[in-house]
Amino acid sequence: MLLFGLFAAIGALIGRLAYVQGWQATWLSNLAKQSWDRTVPLSGIRGSILASNGQPLTYTASAPTIVAVPSQIKDKAGTATKLAPILHMSVDSVLRQISQRELMVYIRPGGRQMTEAQANAIRKLELPGVYLTEDGKRAYPYGSLAAQVLGITGYDNVGLTGLEKQYNSVLSGKKGGITFYAKANGELIPGEGQSVVEPTDGDDIKTTLNLQIQQFVEREIEQAVAAYHPDSVTAIVESPKTGAILAMANYPTFNPADWRSADPATYNRNLAIWQTFEPGSTFKIVTLAAALQENKVNLNDGFYDPGYYEVAGHRIRCWKAGGHGSESFLNVVENSCNPGFIALGERLGKEALFSYIRAFGFGQKTGIDLPGEGNGILFKLNQVGPLELATTAFGQGVSVTPIQQVMAVGAVANGGKLMKPYLVSEVIDPDTGRVVSVTKPTVVRQVITPQVAAEVRSALESVVANGSGSRAYRDGYRIAGKTGTAQVAKNGRYESGHYIVSFIGMAPANDPALVCYVAIDNPHPEHGIVFGGVIAAPIVGNILDDGLRELGVPPQTQGLKKKYRYPEAPPVTVPNFVGLTMKEAQNLALQNSANLRVQLLGQGDVIIAQAPAGGTQVEPGSTIRLYRGQKAPSGNQVAAFALGG
Repeated sequence: MLLFGLFAAIGALIGRLAYVQGWQATWLSNLAKQSWDRTVPLSGIRGSILASNGQPLTYTASAPTIVAVPSQIKDKAGTATKLAPILHMSVDSVLRQISQRELMVYIRPGGRQMTEAQANAIRKLELPGVYLTEDGKRAYPYGSLAAQVLGITGYDNVGLTGLEKQYNSVLSGKKGGITFYAKANGELIPGEGQSVVEPTDGDDIKTTLNLQIQQFVEREIEQAVAAYHPDSVTAIVESPKTGAILAMANYPTFNPADWRSADPATYNRNLAIWQTFEPGSTFKIVTLAAALQENKVNLNDGFYDPGYYEVAGHRIRCWKAGGHGSESFLNVVENSCNPGFIALGERLGKEALFSYIRAFGFGQKTGIDLPGEGNGILFKLNQVGPLELATTAFGQGVSVTPIQQVMAVGAVANGGKLMKPYLVSEVIDPDTGRVVSVTKPTVVRQVITPQVAAEVRSALESVVANGSGSRAYRDGYRIAGKTGTAQVAKNGRYESGHYIVSFIGMAPANDPALVCYVAIDNPHPEHGIVFGGVIAAPIVGNILDDGLRELGVPPQTQGLKKKYRYPEAPPVTVPNFVGLTMKEAQNLALQNSANLRVQLLGQGDVIIAQAPAGGTQVEPGSTIRLYRGQKAPSGNQVAAFALGG
């Protein structure tokens, strides 16, 4: 019996051995390999971020990089001696790095982003424990252009801010790797070889940014900084019919290729979507639209402004000492008269006014495809008394973001439809050119009727032609808009002498193709006059003028003509310099009595283009940009180049 039991045990053991070596051999082998395998990561090429015309705003310049596995390098001194001259490094530096007690190390700095010649030289050496992978670094062909919009990437090419962060999963693709089998100490297991899983490159994203308009905006910001020395500047240009953002820029800015040397607050915050502040008189557009929609006012109705308005025992003064006297409500809008807008707020009541404020998108994120958007701050309805209602009606006591203001005024420009803003129009496979996805314009809601929207635009066109926004006027382009001058509050008190001046405009007023907003924080003009109509309005006028030309929108003969008041001078006609030699252009400039400034750009003996174009009406003292070259282009080339100037 004992012998039988012994034979049974031996039989079971043999059966178990056969089961393990036969049926379970593959499973156990794979399990063992999983504990032995080591992977050198391979990253695909990060996708590019493109302008609306397909030009790259940033792309990845890919380059070979060394990854070393120290435990597999037996002859460390010999390996270092062979690598050092190729990497332009000292032998000691290479030896120190490949002697670390790490599974894998990058050899820095020479082993990162090498040339192909260096990589080929290393391949020929066939050094054990030395592997070649691809490493990429973002390149920016337009320097700091749209820096906060594009964003930055970190050491591992992971998006940290801006579009780089928002679309990181789209841009980064999928990682691959070189897999080899090694012991716990990192030594290769003989006969196992290695396998390679190729990475997948990231997709490209095409933005809505118009390269020319973005450059126009950043040119104007640069000139504003030089003239007014502000703390910050923000500008946005939108296509109101779609919600597409055509330009977005801020000052201070930074070089994204060297972002680590910049102030973190500059590269981490996009002021255009993050910063909140009291809007001032640009917010009066909302009050006006609500009052017209609710039939609380006719613009021909009369109003008397004694220079103040009594509210709950407080006397709120008009910006004009002594007031505007008798005026129509259209004059109230033209003159940006605070007492007139307080009256409109009272006619509406707090429930109706705040209902429209929220309907226009204030107090909530717009949903733009960028990280870090602010909400703004509104009074809760139970906190709104007569004084809060009065100040809100003219843009004080509430806090909004620039992008909220742009989209709200965009609704007025778009027949009353509030749109959702967006920056990425398409996702594109870079290998095939196939469009992976498309962003379609999104209507958030209908806020006011098309008829009321047209009436508001007409009033705002009169603001530019006859009122406080006159410095935004450009002959033939029917700019409509509103000025803003808001005192800045800090620690619950308004700071003396600290203002944010702004202007928001659209054009052409009858069928707007563009909305533009510019806000300048704490400007210091030489003349000492700190008003949005004086500082920000002409900047918006320049951007809309150049932007409409870029889009091919022709000037119109209809619309309101500007009423010039002393000391304003009527516009002058720009001479045509195109095709003239430098000497001829100089003589023409000297003979012209319009007091125009000339800026020469480029090299050459002939004027090949100019902006504004010859025949354009501009204010005396305006700057005409003349582009030099060697040969006068044909008529079509002249037009195209001038529009891009």
